[in-house]
Amino acid sequence: MRNWQTALLLVAGFLSFSVGCADSIPSEEGSSISVGLHAPNSPLVSLRIAFRTGSIDDPVGKDGLNALTALMIGQGGTKTLSYEELTRRFYPWAASVSAQFDKELTTIIASVHRDYVESFYETLHDLIVEPRFDVSDFERNREFLRNSVVATLRGNDDEELAKQTLNALLYRGHPYEAPEMGTETGLEEISLDDVRSFHARRYTRNNFLVGIAGGYPVGFLQKIEADLRDGLPQGDTDSVALPDPRELDGVEVLVVQKQAIATAISIGFPIDVTRSDDDFYALLVANSYFGEHRTFNGLLMNKMRGQRGLNYGDYSYIEQFIQAGGSRFPVPNIPRRQQFFSIWIRPVPHQNAHFALRQALRELELLVEEGLSSEDFEVTREFLVNYSKLYVQTSGRRLGYAMDSRFYDTSFLIDEIQQRLPALTVEDVNASIRRHLQYDNLAVGIVTTEAEAFLSRLLANEPSPPTYNATVSDEVHAEDEEIISYQVSVNSERVQVVAVDEMFRTVSQ
Repeated sequence: MRNWQTALLLVAGFLSFSVGCADSIPSEEGSSISVGLHAPNSPLVSLRIAFRTGSIDDPVGKDGLNALTALMIGQGGTKTLSYEELTRRFYPWAASVSAQFDKELTTIIASVHRDYVESFYETLHDLIVEPRFDVSDFERNREFLRNSVVATLRGNDDEELAKQTLNALLYRGHPYEAPEMGTETGLEEISLDDVRSFHARRYTRNNFLVGIAGGYPVGFLQKIEADLRDGLPQGDTDSVALPDPRELDGVEVLVVQKQAIATAISIGFPIDVTRSDDDFYALLVANSYFGEHRTFNGLLMNKMRGQRGLNYGDYSYIEQFIQAGGSRFPVPNIPRRQQFFSIWIRPVPHQNAHFALRQALRELELLVEEGLSSEDFEVTREFLVNYSKLYVQTSGRRLGYAMDSRFYDTSFLIDEIQQRLPALTVEDVNASIRRHLQYDNLAVGIVTTEAEAFLSRLLANEPSPPTYNATVSDEVHAEDEEIISYQVSVNSERVQVVAVDEMFRTVSQ
C-alpha cells in the first residue's frame, strides 16, 4: 500500500470519529417549497431563499440582468430603508444578507442571532418582495459586476479566467455560455426598468424555495412560506429549455493572450450525469481518486505537485465546483440540469505548461483505459464515506445541500453517499468511468503570455521536457519520457487565440 493511502486511512478513521462525536444533526421539516432544519438550542438562524432563475434567463444582449437583480436584493435597500440605513440596522443584530447567482438558481443567503430573527425577517421580507430599486444602488451594483468582468476576471484572476474560458468553449451557442455575472456589453445595456421587470417576471410566488436552519421559532418556516406566496408577483415559472451542448471534435483549444507570470489551464467535456443519476456516486469515487479538490487523495495532486512540484495544485470535478472561501469544499446552491467533467491545472510556469497539459491528458487516458485497482477503490471509498460528512459542518451548509436535493429530486446527498458507496464495487466504478468519461473530444481553455507560440508547439506536438527546481526520482524521470512526447490530437480547425481584452465583451467569442 502506498504511503499516501495509509495516511488517508488514518485520516478517514479520524473523520469518522470526529463526525460521530458531533451534536446530533437537526431533523428536517417543511413542504414542497420549504426546507427546515430545526435546532432549538442553536443561537443562530440561517435562511436561504432560492429562486429558480439564473443567467440562462438573461435576455439576449443583456447578459448580467439576473446577477444585477440579485444584487439589488443582496446589496440594496427596501422601500423604507436605504442600503446604508439597512446596514446600520443589521450591525447590532450580527445579521448579514448576500446574493449568490449561478446559471439556474439564485439564492438570497442570510443569517442572524435567534433573538432578533423576527425583526430581521421583516426587513428581509421587504428586501425580497419590494426591493428599493434605488438609482444609486443600481449604478453601484452594475459597476461592481462590470469590474468583476473587466478588472477581476480579465485583469487579475487567471485561474478563474481559464475556467470561464473553458465554459465559453464548452457551451458556445448554449444558454450556459455567458459568465454568471454577465458580459461587459450586456451590463452596459441594462436599465433600472429592466431590473424591475425581471424581478416581477422571475422572482415570483411560484418560483421559490425557502430554507431555514437553527433556533427559529415554531411555525416560523410556515410564516415565511405564506408571506412570500402572498407578497411576490405572479410572474412566470417556465424554465428555459436546455439544448444538448454542442459536440466537441477532437481536442479544441481556446487560448487567451495575456501578460501573466504563469499559465492557467482548464480542460473539460459535458457529461450526462447529475446527482439525479445512479452513476453519479460511482463517478464520485472515481473523481475523488483522480482529483479530489485540494487534497492528496487525488492522483493528479500527487503526481503533478507531490512528485514534480509543477504547481500548487491539480484537481478534477464531475460537476460545477465553486470553492467556499478558503475551505476545500464547494458552495451549495449552484445546481444545474446539465453538468461537465473538468480538470483544473492551477497556474504553472510557462516553460512547464505544455508538459503539464500533456501529463493531465495522459493521466485521464489511463483512468479511462485502466480504471481503479481494487486497492485504490477500497481506500478511496473509505476516505470519501467519511470525508463527505465534512461537507455539512455547519447548519447553513447542511441547509444548502438539503435544498439542492430538492432541485435534483433526490434524498439528502450525504445520506445517499453513506448508503450507496458501501454497496459499490470496483467493477461498478470502472464501468461508470467507461460509460461517461473519455479523452478524445475535449475542450481546453488556456491563459498564457505567448499564446501563438504555445499553440504552435501544441499543434506540432513538439517534445516538452520539464524543468525542475528540485531533485526528482528515477521513476519520475522514466515516466517523464513517456509524457514528453505524448500525442495530443488537437483539431487545427477548432483552435483560437483571443486577446484578453476581447474576452467576455459579449457572448460567442
